[in-house]
Amino acid sequence: MSSSPSPLRSGPPPSPLWDGPVARATLVFVDLEMSGLDPASDRVLQVCAERVVGDALQDRLVSFVRPDALELVATSHHVHGISAREVQDAPTINEIADRLAAILDGAVLVAHGAKTDVRFITAELARAGISWGCPHFLDTLALSRRAFRRDRHGLAALAEAFGIAYEIRHRADHDVRVLRGVFQQICQQLRPTSPRQLWSMAQKDRRPRPEIIAAAKRAAELRLPAELLYRSSGSGPQQLKFHVTKVRTDLDPPLVLGYLQHSRGRRELRADRILTFELVNDNKPSSAR
Repeated sequence: MSSSPSPLRSGPPPSPLWDGPVARATLVFVDLEMSGLDPASDRVLQVCAERVVGDALQDRLVSFVRPDALELVATSHHVHGISAREVQDAPTINEIADRLAAILDGAVLVAHGAKTDVRFITAELARAGISWGCPHFLDTLALSRRAFRRDRHGLAALAEAFGIAYEIRHRADHDVRVLRGVFQQICQQLRPTSPRQLWSMAQKDRRPRPEIIAAAKRAAELRLPAELLYRSSGSGPQQLKFHVTKVRTDLDPPLVLGYLQHSRGRRELRADRILTFELVNDNKPSSAR
């Protein structure tokens, strides 16, 4: 008996939100500080959510959160540095839940190690009586590993690498500012045309995108050179000028065969590692990104 793919594996449903240009997409950059890693027993102590379109900030929520048990703050102070005094007069999750849900509604969530944030938001909103689901999101940790060849991909390491000021660590608002800077660097490197493409690039179980295969076949048929972004195993993405001679779809994964323009060195490229593919045609540019 065959089963249908899960929503996560099948990708976000078609929509202007996921399929329009990244620069015009509604994104919510999120960071949480928590008392631990288990959303069943631990609680959110601080939240920052910034709703952004392009460079324009549309809405923002920054708040400490008073947990139902203040001792959770003391036992985890060594991790996040948040004191009981900072949260004792803060609103509870019930008091900010509607506002947080409104900021998240109809937007693509972006976070670093996003799965943990999604799990905690889901649990905290549920305690406030709000049903919220987020099967698809953008994880800058996974995207950084796709985009950059670096030993460390934590926010602090990336901030240092890109010269992003990081005044206070483990504070949600400061983390979100760094997160937005890292996301900008990722987009400059990967050049996505839609949030869906970023989602696809972030998946561990990556399969070649049909539009990449189609563009490679067209390049071979028309004998046109191509410019592509290719990520070899263990290295960051490389810009290649490539002439496609054949596409082997009978293999798993499919291979794009051809040679490099500058050296005419023969290469066999795994189609699932091609991030962007653009035909070089002065009369009618064609791309798959």
